[in-house]
Amino acid sequence: MPTSIFDSIVFGPVKSRRLGVSLGVNLLPADGKICSFNCVYCECGLNQERKTHNNFPELGEVRSALSAKLSQMKSVGEHLDVITFAGNGEPTLHPHFSEAIDAAIELRDRFFPDAKISVLSNATMLHKPEVMVALLKVENNIQKLDGADDETVRLLDVPNSPDFSIAKVVEQLKGFNGKVIIQTIFVEGEITGRPFTNADDAQVEAWLRLIKEIAPRQVMIYTIDRPVPTVGIEKVSLQRLHQIGEKVKAAGFDVSIAG
Repeated sequence: MPTSIFDSIVFGPVKSRRLGVSLGVNLLPADGKICSFNCVYCECGLNQERKTHNNFPELGEVRSALSAKLSQMKSVGEHLDVITFAGNGEPTLHPHFSEAIDAAIELRDRFFPDAKISVLSNATMLHKPEVMVALLKVENNIQKLDGADDETVRLLDVPNSPDFSIAKVVEQLKGFNGKVIIQTIFVEGEITGRPFTNADDAQVEAWLRLIKEIAPRQVMIYTIDRPVPTVGIEKVSLQRLHQIGEKVKAAGFDVSIAG
């Protein structure tokens, strides 16, 4: 299926299903992907199909692009809810991720002090202290947890590292002491010719046990909304998402649902 990448450092603003009016910041190359996961549902395509020939954008380029766009939006009276670090892969892989967060906070405070800063991350760089510190500075520290066991995540998210471990990720997520939002996609269908779902009762109950351990301030659950690169992956029904959402609420957590 056709997928797309972001061809600039700053993109949007767009109306996000979960975050409102969002201005995106892409810390990855504009001609391809760099990611520590190779998710079968990634709207940017699979890593091997989106190889980049460029380096990460320089910190000065990021600052200049974001400053120019925020200044332009301010001058014409546009509204902004959130500045979102996302883009063509995993933003925390950028070698100057923490400095980019500091720059975004400074520019946000100058142009749109009521806007929030969000980071959409796959939680693979949480072993780096500077990444943890930077993520604790933003209002919406959104971390991926797509399954409760290694097999599920290896099928769905396809981590690059052979040492990937859900147990390690959960321990790192607990290190935020609640200042974290957990984001989970629920899908069904087939992966590599095998029936797959992470939305059945057994999978959801196991995932919910981890949510209780992490104790996030919010849980975001959603399903695919755009073209994905892998044939056989399907969205789960909005009814099922709401059933899962009710379980999250019953466990005492705020939940947002995007079908």
